Amino acid sequence: MTQAQLEAFLQRLTVRLAGALRAEPFDLRVGYQVGADLVAAHIASAEGLGRTVEVIHLRLLRDLGLVESDVQDRMARLLASVATGYARALRDRTLDEQESIRRAGMLARAEAERALRESEARFRHQATHDPLTDLPNRTLFTERLTGAIRDPQEGRDRVGLCFMDLDRFKVVNDTLGHQIGDRLLVSVADRLRRSVGEHLVARLGGDEFVILVEGTECTDDVVKVADAALAAVGESALVDGHELTVSASIGIVERPVAGTTPGDLMRAADITLHWAKGAGGAQWALFDPDRNEREMTRYALSAAIPAALERGEFYLDYQPLTSLVHGGVLGVEALVRWRHPQLGVLRPDSFIGLAEETGLIVELGGWVLAEACREAGRWSEVTPSAPFISVNLAVRQVHAAGLVDEVSALLERTGLPPQRLQLEITESTMMSTAEEPVRALRVLSDLGVRIAIDDFGTGYSNLAYLRDLPVDELKLAGSFVTGLRAPADDPASRTDERILASLVSLAHALDLTVTAEGVETPAQAERLRAIGCDAAQGWHFGRPAPAERILERLR
Repeated sequence: MTQAQLEAFLQRLTVRLAGALRAEPFDLRVGYQVGADLVAAHIASAEGLGRTVEVIHLRLLRDLGLVESDVQDRMARLLASVATGYARALRDRTLDEQESIRRAGMLARAEAERALRESEARFRHQATHDPLTDLPNRTLFTERLTGAIRDPQEGRDRVGLCFMDLDRFKVVNDTLGHQIGDRLLVSVADRLRRSVGEHLVARLGGDEFVILVEGTECTDDVVKVADAALAAVGESALVDGHELTVSASIGIVERPVAGTTPGDLMRAADITLHWAKGAGGAQWALFDPDRNEREMTRYALSAAIPAALERGEFYLDYQPLTSLVHGGVLGVEALVRWRHPQLGVLRPDSFIGLAEETGLIVELGGWVLAEACREAGRWSEVTPSAPFISVNLAVRQVHAAGLVDEVSALLERTGLPPQRLQLEITESTMMSTAEEPVRALRVLSDLGVRIAIDDFGTGYSNLAYLRDLPVDELKLAGSFVTGLRAPADDPASRTDERILASLVSLAHALDLTVTAEGVETPAQAERLRAIGCDAAQGWHFGRPAPAERILERLR
């Protein structure tokens, strides 16, 4: 208030107090109200109240000319009521202010808590969702999967996964750019979300997605989801003017929640996804425990090959290649065996394929070649007409640099004449345009090393390489020879015999010798001899045996 306003306000209060002093009956409520009005006018300090009481006491009765004792008594009571009203009003105002502050604090805290919850929700969403597609990410998926396994709801004691990967998605990124690829991923995510309904769809990263199917009753429940997902992904999408169509592969696993873990489920789904990819893609594959067990065993075997070589667990057996003309031993094929400490003796078909897949075949094949040459070098001490040693070469060995140097060094170190070493290669080994392997074989042939084509007739049957390669011998596949075990008047047996006769004639026309594999009966041997086959190999002429048996036979 201005000074004039303050004076007018105080004058009004004074007039009311003067009236109260004279009023009949005497009413203290006026004093209470005056005290309250002072506080309402923000005259609320202790000094303000004290000065007010002082001025009224000293001047009001004197200025009014009131000296009666009863008036003085009224005055004392009136001043007391002013102080009381003032104190009450001040107390009430303080309480009101405190309540206002409390309410303001509560509102502020509520607002802060709401903002915090929103912030936490925002951060939680960012932490559990993929920023590109807004699908749940690996973190949220793992939480949901863990909850479904550890705390299943009633009637939801089975769970299924569809682990999906887009086929050849890298081609889109490489040809059209990552921006187009990202937009395609967003489109795929939207279609997946619509196609699988209530089931959780998550993006694990890159072009990998996973669908969680809770409360399944059987595998078909997950298969239906996988079919819907494949159909949704296969729809064409228009992305920045490009009409794009992609396919996907899905690994399916479905099992009871009891006895499994999130890690087990994801590993099983991942393995199954690779099965679907390996089968050509654009399809789903179902987890097979037996197949998984076989593949785990295969992996364990492949991982154990290097250590097995160091420990000397591999050894060679030898099988004779016998002349069908005079019955003598022309050559001996070296066959590798693995004396596994847990699994016993393993035949080549248990581990050679693994060694080829992993590249360990070069090291293993090098050991076989060296051991066979070393052993064959001893046979010259027994007989001057010792048979040649025949060793299989894998594709990687033929294509490896340094093959010629390796063979030459072995022949020099073991003293084995080149003519007593035969290298067997498969038809598929030569089905490439690389000139280096062909050149290497020519160099070896020029040194005197024999070259044989193994399992002839079951591969590509491309006769052009017989013209270009320095081949000395064809080894006819045992599948044709097996047919000769049937009676000669059997139509299928006659067909196999005609095929063999044609192959023998072809080989002889090219000045090649012919050895038939898998001969197990005298009848087979006789029919092969009749069509002009030069040599044979099989149980009828001798099973694979250690080198000592070969030495005994040579003696």
